[in-house]
Amino acid sequence: MEYGKLGNTDIEVSKLCVGCMSFGKAGTMHDWTLDEAESENVIKHALDLGYNFFDTANAYVNERAVGRAIKDSGIDRKNIFLSTKIWASEYENENAVEETLERLGVDYVDLLYIHQPAGNWLAGYRMLEKAYREGKAKSIGISNFEGKYMEELETKREIVPQFIQVEAHPYFTQKELRVTLDKYGIKLMSWYPLGHGDTALMNELVFAGLGKKYGKTPAQVILRWHTQMGFVVIPGSKNAEHIKDNMDIFDFTLTDEEMEQIAKLDKNERYYHRTDEQLVQFANWKPEFEK
Repeated sequence: MEYGKLGNTDIEVSKLCVGCMSFGKAGTMHDWTLDEAESENVIKHALDLGYNFFDTANAYVNERAVGRAIKDSGIDRKNIFLSTKIWASEYENENAVEETLERLGVDYVDLLYIHQPAGNWLAGYRMLEKAYREGKAKSIGISNFEGKYMEELETKREIVPQFIQVEAHPYFTQKELRVTLDKYGIKLMSWYPLGHGDTALMNELVFAGLGKKYGKTPAQVILRWHTQMGFVVIPGSKNAEHIKDNMDIFDFTLTDEEMEQIAKLDKNERYYHRTDEQLVQFANWKPEFEK
């Protein structure tokens, strides 16, 4: 594993993040979610491998499980980079940050997001700014903000977000958004980094060729591309072996020419298409938080 500085923290953070969307309680967000016991085992396995960066969310309904696994590992809290997201239903809940910290079993998070530009998202962002000032969040960010929402945030924010989570992969490199991010020094964290498992992306000849050259799988080549693009990559996985395989990307470097080859794959096409109707649904849905 390789490590580096990230956000407002002094610790060395693993360059791969464990996305926790598939952990927690089956049937909460998805039927394929691992149960809490299995989730905690996978998190502990990731910690044993050297991961120390975990990303979860209110909406995943697994913050207690994630917090328990980290605490039970015996690793000092200050050596873990913990990220979570406030859900839209909580943007006007003045206790949302404290309730989130309580579920995680911590007194601060290293990175705190608002999850969607739904409902009164500006109130949610003000909540993040307050948490940042009070030391309850060492860094703050936005998730799934693009286009008009980014433009509105630019005019209304008091503190520049340090991170943004959005879909990004070789078919959709967020070229236009990255102009704004570079302007303000905002770090991109990529979800769906492998194109949501799209076989068309995974079977692109360029990845087969580079995989053969470097002795890697197409997935490993794509993850290496993300890190060389400067993205913080979140390859969500509930499979312990996949989490281990994902690490095996730091013993080779793609050349500038190879990076240019991959750049030619950009179709400016995303897999996730969110509608205005969905944003309304997000604002009206309240997760059944763990007791």
